[in-house]
Amino acid sequence: MALTGLEIFKLLPKTNCKKCGMPTCLAFAMQLAQKRAKLEDCPEVSEEAKQALAAAAAPPMRKVVFGSGDNQVEIGQETVMFRHEEKFYSPTVVAVTVSDKLTGEDLKKRIEVVNSLQFERVGTKIGVSAVAVVNDSGDANSFASVAETVKAASSLAMILVSDEPSAMEAAVGKVKDVVPLIASAKADTAAEMAKIAKENGCPLAAKAESLEALSDLTEKIKAEGVEDIVLSLEGLGLREQLYNLSRMRALSLKKAFRPLGHPTISFVSDGDANQQAAMAAALICKYSGIVVLDAAEPYALLPLLTVVMNIFTDPQKPVQVEPKVYPIGEPGENAPLMFTTNFSLTYYTVESDVEASRVPSYILVVDTEGTSVLTAYSGDKLNEKTVADAMAKHNVEGLVKHRKLIIPGYVAVMSGKLEEASKWEVMVGPRESSMLPKYLQEVWK
Repeated sequence: MALTGLEIFKLLPKTNCKKCGMPTCLAFAMQLAQKRAKLEDCPEVSEEAKQALAAAAAPPMRKVVFGSGDNQVEIGQETVMFRHEEKFYSPTVVAVTVSDKLTGEDLKKRIEVVNSLQFERVGTKIGVSAVAVVNDSGDANSFASVAETVKAASSLAMILVSDEPSAMEAAVGKVKDVVPLIASAKADTAAEMAKIAKENGCPLAAKAESLEALSDLTEKIKAEGVEDIVLSLEGLGLREQLYNLSRMRALSLKKAFRPLGHPTISFVSDGDANQQAAMAAALICKYSGIVVLDAAEPYALLPLLTVVMNIFTDPQKPVQVEPKVYPIGEPGENAPLMFTTNFSLTYYTVESDVEASRVPSYILVVDTEGTSVLTAYSGDKLNEKTVADAMAKHNVEGLVKHRKLIIPGYVAVMSGKLEEASKWEVMVGPRESSMLPKYLQEVWK
């Protein structure tokens, strides 16, 4: 049970030394109770107090890590219900299944398809993070064999999906060095599955049909010595899953209810690829830490991965590109030069439209702290001085000889002052980036 701020205060040294960054020990205690500070921030706290404060200081949701090397993934350790309160920390892991009924070329092709589900969006690489090997055959040897094949052919993190302890033990024995997630333990198999997880150093998923049964099951698994647990709701429709996932999140974060203070996994297998993607997107929003799909079609996975990217981007730190001059095509000294801001979505939209024009060009990216053109201009992060300084910093005079700069139409009002500041001729471009191809082909001279 989490301690209140006053209960925490009684255990602190009460010296008001300010070494924690707070003006008083009481202020620090209140921040600690609200999970906005860490116990290690107090250098004076005693060992007895550390033990007593462990429950209050521990994250409300445990972090779980599986996989190995560069493809290791982590889920959990979230601290808020809504992104605007702070931010979300662990992006939802998207996984695609590989059935152990597949053999030979069919198995090889399925693994290749899952491996290929990697994309690039606004300069950021996104993709499937895990492969889920499913014991559809019910045979332990087939399950172990396919798991071993997947391990050899894919570097993605692995999830082993079987309710049978004997099959799970056989498969884990082949792939334990890549630290798979074991899914799943039920009430009647908890002890056996927990033993496999503990002996092989793997996290374990617990599966039940209700929150009450799930909280009892996690306590049972913890009693067996396994702390890294992932929660799974079984036999519920999408509406019930979303409702219960939200309840679990609220109970773990708001009430510090430890039995449910773990990340979650959801399995999506009903319907076609479009239906699975839609259901998975809803589960990502509320609040599944892992979603496992049978669908492997790129047209379904790309929008789903985009959802993950958008939700787990820190709203206070927009995705940015490096401020510099970007050549599009093979521009020469007579190529057009234009500028935009370093907000990724803005830059890549402009880049795409310039490429579509087939006119080799230079794009000067001005540092506006990741804000769009109008936002930056209204906040005075984009003005004649910032643009002129960027032109000088990146030596645009050495790139072109015409001394003409194309500016976005939405900031045409700054053209006069920019001409004075830069001593360049300013050409007002179109308001919408989509009009750049026509502008470059017909207006630029």
